[in-house]
Amino acid sequence: MARLWRWLREDVWEIRFRRYVAVTLAAVLVALGVWGGMTATKVDRSCAPGVVQPKGSDECVGVSWTTYAFGRPQFAEAVQAINRENHRLKPGSYVTVALLEPFTATDADNLGDVLHELQGAYLAQYQANHDTNGLKPKIRLVLANPGASGAYWQQTVDQLERMTKTPDRLRAVTGVGLSTDNNKKAVKELTRRGIPVIGSSITADDLANGQDGKDPYPGLARVSPTNTDEARALASFAKVSATSAFLVYDRTGDPYTRTLQKSFEKMLKGSRYEAQPFTPPADRSKEGSTANVFAQITTILCTTPKSTDTILFAGRHTQLRQFINALGARGCVDRRFTVLTGDEGSYLAGDKDLDPRALKDPLLTVRYTALAHPDAWLSDTAKTGGSAADAKVLQELLDSAGREPVGPIGKVALYDGQLIIAYDATRLAVHGIRGASPTGQIPALADVGLQWPQVKGGQLRVNGASGWICLDAHGNPYDKAVPIVELTPESRTRFVKIAWPEGKPPARECLPPS
Repeated sequence: MARLWRWLREDVWEIRFRRYVAVTLAAVLVALGVWGGMTATKVDRSCAPGVVQPKGSDECVGVSWTTYAFGRPQFAEAVQAINRENHRLKPGSYVTVALLEPFTATDADNLGDVLHELQGAYLAQYQANHDTNGLKPKIRLVLANPGASGAYWQQTVDQLERMTKTPDRLRAVTGVGLSTDNNKKAVKELTRRGIPVIGSSITADDLANGQDGKDPYPGLARVSPTNTDEARALASFAKVSATSAFLVYDRTGDPYTRTLQKSFEKMLKGSRYEAQPFTPPADRSKEGSTANVFAQITTILCTTPKSTDTILFAGRHTQLRQFINALGARGCVDRRFTVLTGDEGSYLAGDKDLDPRALKDPLLTVRYTALAHPDAWLSDTAKTGGSAADAKVLQELLDSAGREPVGPIGKVALYDGQLIIAYDATRLAVHGIRGASPTGQIPALADVGLQWPQVKGGQLRVNGASGWICLDAHGNPYDKAVPIVELTPESRTRFVKIAWPEGKPPARECLPPS
């Protein structure tokens, strides 16, 4: 019996037990190997708190509330200033405003825009939080990046919506930047979800409410005139005649170029010549082959009568620069031409690829409608619609921005108008937030966007550095000041005159007509 028990224990049980242990150990080792392999190959896509790198992309997108500057050294000082200001705020005392811009842009002109809008938004935040009247709630500023082209707008919008329901208390989005199809989608979705948006430099008519009596973006307000209003102001200033003007336009178009083209076409009803199209690359910051097309268009212009002396250009800045270069090399050197265009002309100043011959040609003039200009209210004699005193408020703030506690905020430039217009847009956001809660409590998200129709009149308008901001029932600025700016032979900007969509400044009450 003892022998039988020993046989069962040693030859049967222990062998099987060792097999079970071996199999189990092998399974554990395989599982650990698979887990270790997955861990080793898993990519950490986090760039900073709130910011990630989407699969297949080298951009970092999302909403940042730290000192993260999206890998752009030129943003660092302004971002650090914002972070200092945010950390001064007591928990529960603030609401959040997001600045939506392409912080990972690579084009130098776009990066300059973003820097200046970042600086302007911060200065408005600082001013709001240090108001001598101690107004509340305080303003926290965060940076929302949908990507260089806006391709990741969906996940950025999702993130912003979540922040409306957390202690962040997001109450408005400002900025937006260029009038592009992706930005149009982002604004559409933000406003559909009830998040108020304040556009700074968007001018496209189809990125505005009130067109054909419809409001596709409920809760959208803007501080820049539409392309139609800019064109009306330009026509009023330049006395454009359909018989003496010629239109050159972007055939494929984006929201900015399409609506500018349509606005110019309205001015040219009865023109004797067919408009000339060009087709730029999909990325309009690239050169492409349009320079060749512009050389041909210039030849066509030279065959027109001398009375044809005004060219309306509906295109982005890279193509605008190519066109001006072509005009500078035109065969009809004795012909006088004036090029009139929208606010994309602001990129021309200092453009190293702009032909000096074109700039120094005494018979070639380039003028554009600017969003804002630092000399406008210092030089123009307009009695209403804005004032030098309002512009001086921003200048005094800038005088303090080179050092703490306000700055430093990086290299400042005002002549493209972006800092000024972003400052005004953020001030409008603050105006709406505080107007939705006169007692200084945290306003409901839905109440902020309801404030825009009341931003008008002598007491409720925003006295912007770019001019008065009086909104109509659709959130568009009424009869907003439009600086006309000229490019100088030295590749600088020269303020010419303030023009008005209505042909004259608004009355002191600044009330849109019915």
